[in-house]
Amino acid sequence: MSFRKNSSQQISLFDSFRNLTPREQRVLEKSWAKTFSEEIFTSIDEDRFSVLYSEKASRPNTPVNVIIGALVLKELFDLSDDEMVENLILDPRFQYALHTSSCDEQPISDKTLTRFRQRCYDYEQLHRVDLYHDCVTDLAAKTAKLMGIDGRIRRMDSLMIEANIRKLSRMELIYRCISKLVTHLHKNGHDNLLNGLEHYYNPNDFNAVIYHSRPTESDDRIATLLKDADTLLTVCSGKFEDVTEYQLLVRCLSEQTIQEAGGRRLRNKADGGMNSSMMQSPTDPEATFREKAGKKHRGYVGNIEESVGEHGSVITDYQLEANNVGDSSLLKAHLESMNTADEPVTMVTDGAYAGEENTALAAEKNVTLITTDLPGQDVSSILAGFELNEEETRVIKCPAGYTPKSSSYIRQTGTCTASFDRSCCANCPHKDECRAKIYKRVAKIRVTAKQIRRAALQEKMKSEEYKLFARIRNGVETVPSILRNIYHADRMPARGKIRNKFFFGSKIAALNFRKLLGYRRGTENYAQNPLLVSGCC
Repeated sequence: MSFRKNSSQQISLFDSFRNLTPREQRVLEKSWAKTFSEEIFTSIDEDRFSVLYSEKASRPNTPVNVIIGALVLKELFDLSDDEMVENLILDPRFQYALHTSSCDEQPISDKTLTRFRQRCYDYEQLHRVDLYHDCVTDLAAKTAKLMGIDGRIRRMDSLMIEANIRKLSRMELIYRCISKLVTHLHKNGHDNLLNGLEHYYNPNDFNAVIYHSRPTESDDRIATLLKDADTLLTVCSGKFEDVTEYQLLVRCLSEQTIQEAGGRRLRNKADGGMNSSMMQSPTDPEATFREKAGKKHRGYVGNIEESVGEHGSVITDYQLEANNVGDSSLLKAHLESMNTADEPVTMVTDGAYAGEENTALAAEKNVTLITTDLPGQDVSSILAGFELNEEETRVIKCPAGYTPKSSSYIRQTGTCTASFDRSCCANCPHKDECRAKIYKRVAKIRVTAKQIRRAALQEKMKSEEYKLFARIRNGVETVPSILRNIYHADRMPARGKIRNKFFFGSKIAALNFRKLLGYRRGTENYAQNPLLVSGCC
């Protein structure tokens, strides 16, 4: 299939739109379809996806902008692939929005969207380039421009995204891995290797083994499963190392069991190695485990960057990673992928994104990182008054203005120890806050550069400007709720990080279009941007 750009951008003389009555045309042009047609569809860059198709002359592809537009509308109206195709065939609004009202036959079939997604998956897996992410963020940038949002103020938040998998016990997990490998061998004509293991490819065997046995027999069932797993590894060794099902079984056993002289047994906490990256299900081996705010999650974490302006906000970038990746790491990866901003940018986040490394990296990109909260324990505010030398290895002056007699530095811990005359600290009103240790002749104080910076930031966060930043950041808290409750981010029909990220991107694009539509209709209730109103930015 060769690539060809969509040349049908204008309404033709024989367009079905012209067959509508004047009243129907007016209603259609007042609907969402007109905004989508004029401001989203025409902004889709088809050339980006030309690498997915053959350079040789052959049957032309379905127009890429029609496919991408359909993917966005599918999420906007919560449709299945089949329902999207039906709506495009029967609903003039969809045809008008995707510029297909002049087609004798609608260009999308029941497999078009699936095949396009698969092309994007394969390309990203092979080249490590996410074409669809680039398309969505490009559309977001154009949407922000249409809404008068310049990106000088941005905010960030993350949300847990549940994988499309069952919660499995350790017994169920081991069984599933054995069953998948046995089924693969059976389907590929290797029944000669399955002596006594044939029942694993019987679809009714799972319930018989897991649920139709007495709870008191669980140890025996585990022992049998581990014995069968070892048998499989032995017969497959050297022959099936490149088979995914074999690799999953090997990974499962290495994570869940211990090989000892007496045989294989389940791993326990005392053995170590029980961590969040362990496989949760063989149907989605990239999903990880994380406990957050008292809730257990199996799947991924989505991270969003939202640009804010006087007329609302637009999600201008997004990430999706395994859910054991922390917010600080997500921000670091985001900053590393950013181009240096031409104009100063203010990025407002919560405390989970904080860190000196991120602050320094943000500064390199012409970004000021503002965290409205700090993780960990607060330090005494008096520490902000300590002055260190340029190398941060020696105390120059204390908050009361005294110069120490001597100062030493422990490189391993980054601690400066300053010695003052006893009289300086004995009568100082800040001695308890500084935690000065007073001896016969001297008083000693220990302090680190990190504590000094943290104390200074704590004081700065009490200012009115920081309170305004906190109000700005609070607005992003609504986005995870919208993505979950309206766009069903926790029920994506996909498994694997690449596939889930694709669907997540479509939901982001749909949400951005809804923001644009509200802006064009003037129906959105925008919270005033207090920083823009006060002239702080």
